[in-house]
Amino acid sequence: MADGYDHDFLPTRIPLPQPTQAATELTYPRFTVLLDTERRLAVVTGVNIDGAQLREIPRSGEWRLDPRVDADLQTGAEVYSRNDLDRGHLVRRRDPGWGDVDDARAATEATFFYPNAAPQAAGFNQSKELWLGLEDHVIEYAETTDQRLSVFTAPVLADDDPAYRGIRIPLRFWKVATWHGPDGLASAGFILDQSELVEAADGLFAVPPLGAFRTFQVPVAEIARISGVDLGGLSDADVLRRGSIRSTEWISLTSSDDIAL
Repeated sequence: MADGYDHDFLPTRIPLPQPTQAATELTYPRFTVLLDTERRLAVVTGVNIDGAQLREIPRSGEWRLDPRVDADLQTGAEVYSRNDLDRGHLVRRRDPGWGDVDDARAATEATFFYPNAAPQAAGFNQSKELWLGLEDHVIEYAETTDQRLSVFTAPVLADDDPAYRGIRIPLRFWKVATWHGPDGLASAGFILDQSELVEAADGLFAVPPLGAFRTFQVPVAEIARISGVDLGGLSDADVLRRGSIRSTEWISLTSSDDIAL
């Protein structure tokens, strides 16, 4: 459909992270999805964001299957119907929407293909709001440089994820943002945990009333370990390596003020 994620978008070449399992590569305008067709969910997504050229494009587009992949290898509408599951964008609708208006609109509409979605609990709290705004926060931080980011996002496809309607619902999602700062390449890693909100028993999906999303800043090396995805040199560029954070420490985030960049 398009050229997809650009490895040379930043001054330092950043290859698309690679999973250990086989995956089908699907390219879209300014982003790429690696689809695990056994799990029927993305194992990696990568998007290029030019913060200096981002546009406010009115929401348009409808969720649809990607015709390049058999329908039974994607997680489509049947998983999201008559329950408390949202179609969670992995590449956010806004992220590839920059530059020329027509190009920006086409890119935002492409984010509505089902390989770019993953099931998320419909409950909403401050931690999920923080997760949805992470790219914006990093863009604001990077404004003194070239305002360009590459962002990688996917569910953690764990073997013990609960079964539901022919798939397994991921309990965690990971995100790694990378950019060029005053000291060169930098990266930051994050985890969204929805395990308190997901219950799949007897074929039914439920959201416990007292559950909540939890968001963490996590060493990039930890994300590579729990996801099984090769993140290349992004672990070496991790902003947490500059501080006193232990190599496995998860920092609970309650507001953007808690984020270390």
